[in-house]
Amino acid sequence: MKITIIGAGAIGGLVGARLALAGEDVTFIVRGRNLEALRARGMRLVTADGVEHVARNIQAPDDMAAVGPQDVVILAMKAHQVVPVVPKLHHLLGPETMVVPMQNGIPYWYFQRHGGPHEGRHIESVDPQGHIAAAIESRRVIGCVVYPASELVAPGVVRHIEGDRFPFGELDGVLSTPRIQQLSAAFVNAGFKSPVLEDIRSEIWLKLWGNLTFNPISALAHATLVDICQYPPSRDLAAAMMREAQAVAEQLGVHFRVSLEKRIAGAEKVGKHKTSMLQDVEAGREPEIDALVGSVVELARLTGTPTPHIDAVLALVKLLARSMQEAKGQVKLGEQGLRMEAVAA
Repeated sequence: MKITIIGAGAIGGLVGARLALAGEDVTFIVRGRNLEALRARGMRLVTADGVEHVARNIQAPDDMAAVGPQDVVILAMKAHQVVPVVPKLHHLLGPETMVVPMQNGIPYWYFQRHGGPHEGRHIESVDPQGHIAAAIESRRVIGCVVYPASELVAPGVVRHIEGDRFPFGELDGVLSTPRIQQLSAAFVNAGFKSPVLEDIRSEIWLKLWGNLTFNPISALAHATLVDICQYPPSRDLAAAMMREAQAVAEQLGVHFRVSLEKRIAGAEKVGKHKTSMLQDVEAGREPEIDALVGSVVELARLTGTPTPHIDAVLALVKLLARSMQEAKGQVKLGEQGLRMEAVAA
């Protein structure tokens, strides 16, 4: 399959490297130091056992216009980074091109081909003014949930920490479409677990259940997953936020297939892993707040569901992000305590 991946960060790099190593025709759309690294050395993947694999059979052009129509386009960037790329996305789209958004949180397409009372409703938190939905026809979209944990440790170098599940689902719940079976087979051949699910939205909430709690708590407390889960007050806060989110989801017809305690235990098992939001705060990057937390609050208002704990944490993490933006800084906890430093130009 001809697969273009926009973004070569922690997830895009992992997916692209594995697919290329499995023989797929992979193109990366990246910029800056990542582009230089991919062209010079290929995409490097360090697996959990410390072994390094190098995917050299990749392409990394300067511009989408040079690529041409693809079988699959994977959007592997943060939710707030999608809008800037959509004006050029048409260069990659042929009549049957699949688009696979791999953002965490509530996706912009959540109510597309939904069939419920909110069919087609716009979610402002993740798609301001509907620019993404206008650029990508809903028939192209394949739902996906990203479970692996990985880190971009250097330009063009991704370290895989744990996890290998990328479930897929058609937005209307049809299981047997040839295109999604072909996509799933390509990911399975690359070493991932990629079942095709009938209810991809419930799987999105299962992942989001942890992301909307552990990400902002970790960013505010500078704590890893195991730290949050093993400290009773933060564990209780996470559980309270998760109960509120569950109430919102159930108002939308979502079913949770695991218990709240089992979901927390799963996060605890990951160990001393810094969430993506904490990594962003430490690196001085804009944290992914609206897709992970703000979207849940938006849906809570839509369903008339109270979310006091989520609201409070959202206010605090947004204040942190604003302070970082104003100071053009990053926030780190080190030997000298917690400090904000200006990001190097």
